[in-house]
Amino acid sequence: MPLRLSGNTQADALLSKDPLALLVGMVLDQQVPLEWAFAAPAELKSRLGGKLDPRAIARMDPEDLVKVFVERPALHRYPASMARRVHELCRLVVDSYGAKAENIWTGVADASELVGRLKQLPGFGDQKARIFLALLGKQLGVRPDGWVQKSSPYGEPKSFRSVADIVDGPSLERVRTAKQQAKQAARAVQEMQADLQPPSKATKSAKSAKLAKPATAARTTKTAKPMKTARPTKPAKAITAKVKKTAEPRGRETPTRA
Repeated sequence: MPLRLSGNTQADALLSKDPLALLVGMVLDQQVPLEWAFAAPAELKSRLGGKLDPRAIARMDPEDLVKVFVERPALHRYPASMARRVHELCRLVVDSYGAKAENIWTGVADASELVGRLKQLPGFGDQKARIFLALLGKQLGVRPDGWVQKSSPYGEPKSFRSVADIVDGPSLERVRTAKQQAKQAARAVQEMQADLQPPSKATKSAKSAKLAKPATAARTTKTAKPMKTARPTKPAKAITAKVKKTAEPRGRETPTRA
């Protein structure tokens, strides 16, 4: 069935017929809106001269591919690191799967083996491997034994937890809401765990120093406060001499007439 992941008709058509484009979109589906991630393979193909050839990409200098990714508009929020991942992906597809991305899952009878292959791809952790397995099973008919269990909870019918359930606009919004709720729940768990952990010695010392600092500052301020000094008083003799000097007549006395 045709995929509808990017919201762009041409980009979705490429994802539906080119397994490498789908893998590239999955690699880029991290820390950006999923429409941005899955529309990027079509733009990358255009920038590479109209071909998305794993051999040609693998032969490129990784830094040359970085330049293609960072060209405005950038193909990802972190274009340099993602360009290197895509380069590594293409090199792995060429070296291990005959330059055909679909060989990763074609003919694999056991879901555990397929998950193991997916987890070897750059940028594919356990969660992304399960999501991609669910996408293969739900929308592309790739259903090795045990695929629902191995892709759980994403492989469950109508779970609306990932791109595996996006088939139109309403399903996209349901998946987006579910992802936001999952992030909020994970953040709440992290905050709760942080509150339950006992403070480290460094944290205790920092708190003690912080509490002691105002008191020390207060004491220092109180001790350092300048005291008023009394003006020095003049000695009594000096005062008496001044009075005498003031009482003496200025100049020579005038004799009185008889």
